[in-house]
Amino acid sequence: MTEVPIVVLTALDVEYQAVRARLTALRPHRHRAGTRYEVGLLPDGECHAALGLTGVGNQSAAALAERAIAEFSPVAVFFVGVAGALWDHIMLGDVVVANRVYAYHGATSQDDGLKARPRSWEMAHEAEQLAHRLKRGGGWTRSLPPGAAVPEVRIGAIAAGEVVQDSAISDQARWIRDVYNDALAVEMEAAGVAQAGHVNRSLPVVVVRGISDRANGTKATTDGAGWQSRAAANAAAFATAFAELLARELPGTARADAAAAPDAGRAGDATTNIARDHAHVSIQAGRIDGPVIFGQEPRRADLTTGIHELRDLLHRARAAGELDESTYGAALRELEAAGTPGQQTVSLMKLRGLLMDVPDLAAKVNALLATARATP
Repeated sequence: MTEVPIVVLTALDVEYQAVRARLTALRPHRHRAGTRYEVGLLPDGECHAALGLTGVGNQSAAALAERAIAEFSPVAVFFVGVAGALWDHIMLGDVVVANRVYAYHGATSQDDGLKARPRSWEMAHEAEQLAHRLKRGGGWTRSLPPGAAVPEVRIGAIAAGEVVQDSAISDQARWIRDVYNDALAVEMEAAGVAQAGHVNRSLPVVVVRGISDRANGTKATTDGAGWQSRAAANAAAFATAFAELLARELPGTARADAAAAPDAGRAGDATTNIARDHAHVSIQAGRIDGPVIFGQEPRRADLTTGIHELRDLLHRARAAGELDESTYGAALRELEAAGTPGQQTVSLMKLRGLLMDVPDLAAKVNALLATARATP
């Protein structure tokens, strides 16, 4: 399966576009059931992300989050978008990161009123710690649109239900503010995504919401003033910076695993054992990520030859309609960069991301990447 450590989902097109604007080297990816994703690189140019649209509501979000998890086997899922503020001190444009998600429609109706029976999911501890670290550091604000005001980042609970909340005085609005009075914002999808993460071995789920309205009857006014797009852009800026940080820290990603073993006797992040003359090398391993290659010591000439061969394969793939012009052009640029000493590994990793949907080409790049990492 494709090497995509982060999945990012949104409910609305305005949210999707805000995240999409933060990604590069995008290419389409179609699920066999017809769900469309775009796979690209986060702003750091190293970490892959798959972007998908769930539509509105917890049920749809749960189903399509589960589908994305099965398709990409990510190390974390982000749900990014807009929400309504539940309290007056929370400003339009603020970013709320959910350390707890309430499914507030869980209840029982009795003669003396509605009794809450919510489900709730807490954010993974390590992810919450990183959220606070990112908030304190403030570097993520460099990702905001030019001239945009710097929003407050708030880490707290979010309430997720099945209806659009746009009243401060309705019975349900009062009930939410009374029973879930630690919730900062209200929306309609986070519970579904949190449940999908929970049933997948407690996969970390990060919910990031920009405040676009006050859930008090003024939604039409704030939407008309463009707050949805501004709030979505703020949430996307924080979420993509968060995703990069999480990809560096969580076990199971190449960068995290490399950082955890800096003295593992490797070139790049590959481990090389070379047997010369009549010596022998054996392998004992509980887990191996990436290719295992047996053979002679790699030579730089092998890398140069492989790059020329891959260039020919790219031409053929374009002629056969397997690559569109945009992907073909981007792949050629990375291939040219891969011929520069000291640049091979980074360029080949980017190239692998561009070509991951063409299995033959991706396999060739993987072989070249192994050679580059093992070549002195």
